[in-house]
Amino acid sequence: MLNDACSWVVLAHLLRPQGRKGELLAELLTDFPERFKHHPCVFLAHPEFKGTSAEARRAEVTSSWLPVGRNKGRIVLQFAGVDSISAAESIAGLDVIVPHEERLPLESDSVYISDMIGSAVFDGLVQVGFVEGVQFPTTPDGSTRLEDAAPLLEVRSVEGNEILVPFAKAFIAKIDLQARRIEMKLPSGLLEINKMPDSQEGL
Repeated sequence: MLNDACSWVVLAHLLRPQGRKGELLAELLTDFPERFKHHPCVFLAHPEFKGTSAEARRAEVTSSWLPVGRNKGRIVLQFAGVDSISAAESIAGLDVIVPHEERLPLESDSVYISDMIGSAVFDGLVQVGFVEGVQFPTTPDGSTRLEDAAPLLEVRSVEGNEILVPFAKAFIAKIDLQARRIEMKLPSGLLEINKMPDSQEGL
């Protein structure tokens, strides 16, 4: 039984139906997308819920996969008992969460992406922007995550543009989760190259 005082971790945010059998497209907020296959028991809750177990609805992930194209970096989830577009619409907008103690263990030099959302990103002393999400490189068919490829932080710049910043160890100078600050040393010109055109934003 869950303790009402327990803290929670957001693994994904459900966006909208993706298919006719209850599948939902979701923003991925964990760097372990495979956990949905190995640990399917999760909870659903409103993004503004107060952390009590009474506000969290139990759910079971029955299938998951990583899409390609304009939804690359997101994930498609299907839940037990959700088998139609209308049923999927009824839970769209909810967060997929688990109790903090159910997070998978990390190596000492690793961090959870959900802990970095909202953190300020600096290139040296210059503030680049704030972390809004992440993209995981995958094989062309989207079925497999490329383990050797660095995730891309989706950073909203101070000017309002979206910039994809490789979250590679070679570029990381310091991460202070308590201060919500990520300090990086990026190669010259990388930010300009990885700035998303205005025409692609919001897709």
